[in-house]
Amino acid sequence: MYDVIALGELLIDFAPKSRSETGYPVLAAQPGGAPANFLAALTRYGCRTALIGKVGDDMFGRLLVETVRSAGIDTRGILMDPDVFTTLAFVSLDESGNRDFSFARKPGADTCLRPEEVDAALLHEARVFHFGTLSLTDEPAASATRSAVQTAKDAHLLISVDPNLRKPLWKSEADAKAAIEWSLRQADIVKISDEEIDFLWGLSPEEGAQKLLREYGVSLVYATLGPKGCHAATLSHRVTVSSPSGIHVVDTTGAGDIFGGSAMSRFLSFGVHPRDLTKDYLEDIVSFACTAASLSTQKHGGITSVPALEDVQAYRTASR
Repeated sequence: MYDVIALGELLIDFAPKSRSETGYPVLAAQPGGAPANFLAALTRYGCRTALIGKVGDDMFGRLLVETVRSAGIDTRGILMDPDVFTTLAFVSLDESGNRDFSFARKPGADTCLRPEEVDAALLHEARVFHFGTLSLTDEPAASATRSAVQTAKDAHLLISVDPNLRKPLWKSEADAKAAIEWSLRQADIVKISDEEIDFLWGLSPEEGAQKLLREYGVSLVYATLGPKGCHAATLSHRVTVSSPSGIHVVDTTGAGDIFGGSAMSRFLSFGVHPRDLTKDYLEDIVSFACTAASLSTQKHGGITSVPALEDVQAYRTASR
């Protein structure tokens, strides 16, 4: 039995390490992809996970599968396709460690996953199914994602969604909004950023969380606030937790995914439906996730930057 199965992109992030004499960035390859980062945090904190997706049968694809396997994530749902290249993302960082992305994905292997290639039997072995909207930007992966969501719903899994908006990957903002809206209406648990809430509805994080709870049927919302922390809500409770201070930020790549995976691991440990979380449980989940995500920014990359459980617990204890 798996705690969480995720579907989506597995890719290489090329992050800048320095600049050449001519001003070009010197890049370092890092394993990434939002669903993989999400699962890496879950696995790091004791959950059993699996990833469904596709990479190229190339140098980077083979490296990624081995990295995911080494992180403890089951790889039986990952296919290697000799006809397409593994997706590449080129990351630029500003002085605060905030990032911007350019993608080599026309097509990338992750967009080429077909519905019949999704291991439906695997989904029946999980408690939670997680996906993001990058797998909805192109066919056939969009159809594969929708099919997997329906299979998961039919099997009565909890559905977790992170919109993970990347505007350059969409043909239009209208297409992005439509796909995100569809995704949110499938979800029991949503991790969404303040910027994504503003993009969709022009609302504050608190207003956006209530909209999701009352109009979309979501049971638990994490509205992340960047370096400021997170506002989380169910229909019964609301909490706002600040991120820990004193963190030297090197790279924020994957921090939101690590927040989501960390929050999910903590949520699962309580063994209740999201609508039944107490306020104390909710605050504990968000505090843990904010700390884990913040500590992850001290290292480059996503999958490889998840902090150890003892480090998260030590930092939380020292901050009280």
